Amino acid sequence: MDHEHDPPRPSLAPDEGPSLFGADQAPPSAYRVLARKYRPTTFVDLIGQEPMVRTLENAFDLNRIHQAYLLTGVRGVGKTTTARILARAFNYELPAGDGRPAINQPTIHMEALGVHCQAIIDSRHVDVLEMDAASHTGIDDIREIIDNARYRPVMARTKVYIIDEVHMLSKAAFNGLLKTLEEPPEHVKFIFATTEIDKVPVTVRSRCQRFDLRRIDAGLLANHLLGVCKAEGVAIEPEALAMIARAAEGSARDALSLLDQAIAYGAAHSAGGAIAAEDLRLMLGVADKARIIDLFEAAMSGDIAKAIAILEDQYNGGADPAQVLLELAEFTHLATRLKLAPETAQSAALTPEEKRRGEEAATRLSVPALTRAWQILMKGVDELRGAQRPLAAADMVLVRLAYAADMPSPSEALRRLGFGENASSADSAAPSARSA
Repeated sequence: MDHEHDPPRPSLAPDEGPSLFGADQAPPSAYRVLARKYRPTTFVDLIGQEPMVRTLENAFDLNRIHQAYLLTGVRGVGKTTTARILARAFNYELPAGDGRPAINQPTIHMEALGVHCQAIIDSRHVDVLEMDAASHTGIDDIREIIDNARYRPVMARTKVYIIDEVHMLSKAAFNGLLKTLEEPPEHVKFIFATTEIDKVPVTVRSRCQRFDLRRIDAGLLANHLLGVCKAEGVAIEPEALAMIARAAEGSARDALSLLDQAIAYGAAHSAGGAIAAEDLRLMLGVADKARIIDLFEAAMSGDIAKAIAILEDQYNGGADPAQVLLELAEFTHLATRLKLAPETAQSAALTPEEKRRGEEAATRLSVPALTRAWQILMKGVDELRGAQRPLAAADMVLVRLAYAADMPSPSEALRRLGFGENASSADSAAPSARSA
């Protein structure tokens, strides 16, 4: 073919290729999920772990820094984040400037980014080695760590080994680590993280300083989410934040992931306004809290027809029957706590509706009635897990709950039968009778 009259083609540099974007367009930046974007970088940012932060602060100030740390707790409370912050603290180095003296010693007071901080935060520092024990379980992986530990750091002051999910290591790997863990070189620190502390051998635990990271309080988590929403320019109802905080079960990562989902879901429904609690109920598949309390009151008053109707209405709205029973159990627990520990009403995680109606239920119902309700509901949740017809199974649980609510306590039954003088002895035997 004759290409003599074809237009000349633009030449490409060796490392260039055809662009998917126009000449004036830059490739879109990748979206960072909220759980990564708002990941704490200092101990000041770490929420809900004040006892651990105080202990570490005193240890660093007194120069009593341990050779190995073991961080344990449920998912999303900050174990890996704490490990990275500790790695920063071991290697903190800040040149002098603006009338500030140079810092070249371990410290947890890190107001500004140091020489090594950003690389450690991004998990790309050559002297801070992170290993996932779930995919590196064998003795060969540990042998490599032991061999490398003999050499001094390349850039930083301390070589830090962060081993996540350490309970997944094999028995041989744990045994191979013991000697180095007990007497590591001066320039080496170990930080282990695990969700299953019981699977870590006691020989390893005894060589580490252990910190049990706590679940984050729902009220504190809701306040943290509110700060994130303000930073993101997102309007959201306080009740919706409380729902996310409760659904996260004390995990900051879960809460931020749910908030990410809520922002995306609410954008299509809120029409520029605040993300509503109703949107969150539909997204999470949970029932309206006020309707849950209505259901509780109907069942505990013996109005089974009303209770079944409310449950069916919630089911038609998308709520899972097992989740409805769990929320009934949660309200039963709340009413019991308000009855036995009235200061529970001060919790920031409770809505005004929950406080008011929870206190009314606590006043109206006895402790035996509340404990019976709890047992029936928890047994019903177990039954629903294998039920082929969850709604029908939940209906039968409500029937059981309604009829049990009218049952008298052993002492009241004796009084009705005319044995009033035996009421006190019946009260002492009540726990065994109820368990029977």
